[in-house]
Amino acid sequence: MTVANRTLPHGSWPTPITSELVVRAAARLGEVVVDGADVWWAESRPSEGGRTVLVRRAADGPTTDLLPPPWNARTRVHEYGGGAWTVTGGVVWFTGFADQRLYRVEPGSAEPVAVTPEPAIPAGVRHADLRGTPDGTAVIAVRETHAASGASADVVHEVVRVERDGTTTVLVAGPDFVSDPRLSPDGRWLAWLQWQHPDMPWDAAELVVRSPDGRETVVAGGRSGAQPESVVQPTWDADGTLWFLADRTDVWSLYRWQPGGEPELVVDTGSDIAGPQWVFGQSRFALLDDGRVVLAYGRDGGDRLAVRQADGTLLEFDVEYAAFGQLAAAGPAVVCVAGGPASEPVVLRVGVDDGAAEVLRPARDFGLDPAWFSRPEHVTFPTVAGDSGVDEAHALVYPPTNPQVSGPADERPPLLVLVHGGPTSAARAVLDLGVQYWTSRGFAVADVDYRGSTGYGRRYRDALQGRWGIADLDDVVACARFLADAGRVDPARLAIRGGSAGGYTTLAALTFRPGVFAAGASHYGVADLAALAADTHSFESRYLDGLIAPWPAGADVYAERSPIHHTDALDTPLAVFQGDEDRVVPPEQAEMMVAALREKGVPHAYLLFPGEQHGFRKAENIRAALDGELSFYAQVLGFELPAEEGIAPIEVVRG
Repeated sequence: MTVANRTLPHGSWPTPITSELVVRAAARLGEVVVDGADVWWAESRPSEGGRTVLVRRAADGPTTDLLPPPWNARTRVHEYGGGAWTVTGGVVWFTGFADQRLYRVEPGSAEPVAVTPEPAIPAGVRHADLRGTPDGTAVIAVRETHAASGASADVVHEVVRVERDGTTTVLVAGPDFVSDPRLSPDGRWLAWLQWQHPDMPWDAAELVVRSPDGRETVVAGGRSGAQPESVVQPTWDADGTLWFLADRTDVWSLYRWQPGGEPELVVDTGSDIAGPQWVFGQSRFALLDDGRVVLAYGRDGGDRLAVRQADGTLLEFDVEYAAFGQLAAAGPAVVCVAGGPASEPVVLRVGVDDGAAEVLRPARDFGLDPAWFSRPEHVTFPTVAGDSGVDEAHALVYPPTNPQVSGPADERPPLLVLVHGGPTSAARAVLDLGVQYWTSRGFAVADVDYRGSTGYGRRYRDALQGRWGIADLDDVVACARFLADAGRVDPARLAIRGGSAGGYTTLAALTFRPGVFAAGASHYGVADLAALAADTHSFESRYLDGLIAPWPAGADVYAERSPIHHTDALDTPLAVFQGDEDRVVPPEQAEMMVAALREKGVPHAYLLFPGEQHGFRKAENIRAALDGELSFYAQVLGFELPAEEGIAPIEVVRG
């Protein structure tokens, strides 16, 4: 029950959605594996230091954890990980985060047994994208080996087979990168993806198949055709057909291939089925035993879940969720991770015949009336076309929402523009307390799908090529002005925040578009593009060749678009949050920016979190970053913090 409505300035509204609630019993759900009648999934838990636990739900319903503390099933391959574990016949294989060795847990046991030896270099041999062999005696994996030099150019990526006793056979070597090694059900055919510098997998990844006699065939993808093509998620069917997703029609669509034939387009929804392969182990479709295919695809800012029937028709399920991932077949059903505007991600089973949905792993029970949750609106707004010809961009816009408080009639709310990372990620219409933390306090929030985002096809994604630091800035500025011109937000209180690539766009917007935003927050953002190009991990070491210009030939372009070289134009208050073990964007990037702010006397705050890498996983640090950012905006934009939360003001350095 709500109390009588009160009127308070935006930003100062009391709310039960505190930083403590954001992390309380929180868990980020990862891959789903169906093993016989059991369903397994991964949970990354901030309350346990961010470690990833494996959870088993038995056929008769009980749910149990595997891997007691301090075990952590997480891989550092490509630094972003994914595919760190698998289950075959009840045997669990996983990569231990501490040393990156492969471990095995037998059925009925809780004690991991080391499979691979201790590497000569700490965490120097890493495994990801694990898949059990059809006979259950080994796993196929991507192996990433680091050299004593520590140089990204010396990192080697291979496909390997690892036996139960640790004996390892190299199956694929030579390409700069490999992923998705998949054995056919009879174990005789091997499929995998590969790509070469400077491409990223969403630029031009080849699907290669090796036959039993050793012949290799490039089935699809790469740069040999009229235009580059990206292939993702190869999956063998029981009859030896290979299914995959490719973007040769502009969007990632579903294809199938049989040896000796040509790829056949099976499903083209007109929108992307897949997303960019930043992490291993993603799955946006599942093959059922009866020949039907369940798939998820985006449309109008949300996902649809549908089944392709045997006659080729596509039938959408009527479920209350708007985002789906990690699809896995479970007999006549599909199990997946699903979320929606009123629900955090859950593990969901959907019956394909009747559409009946059963939640296997529920979301947290906040004990809150749904009236506290702001619902997003998908908006499309005009932007500067540039060379790409794409002249519009998109966002999910959340209005201020609090059933107990409203703002003064003559006051429009402040706007917080969210800039996602990647920059190929996308806004998702899933309940996120990290967003509701702001909307319940009186902020409007715009989660922007600037050009380069996934979900709108390759042409939209490629519109950022060569224009990072230009097109994304045009879009975040256009979004803020679009909402201000519509009278929905206060044009004098526009703020912008982002992490990683989103942190770069935040810093660049404050530097190269002065006067638009009144404040900003960079979470492990890039300040010096040249430093990133010269000192980052193998996976992204040539990424900027496409987004900016080839390095080092394009050094002038890097300097031109790096905020650190243009701080003379930076006079907007800025909060900076950084992990001290970040290998993707080293802390030196943040500290260069902070030093420049200090020298100029621009109001700023800086929090460095020990033991954190690229993204914050520990509950206490997630809380400190949220509350610190709120305190920063309160001091800069001029509103009071709710006294009952006891938020300690962040130190704002003003000179």
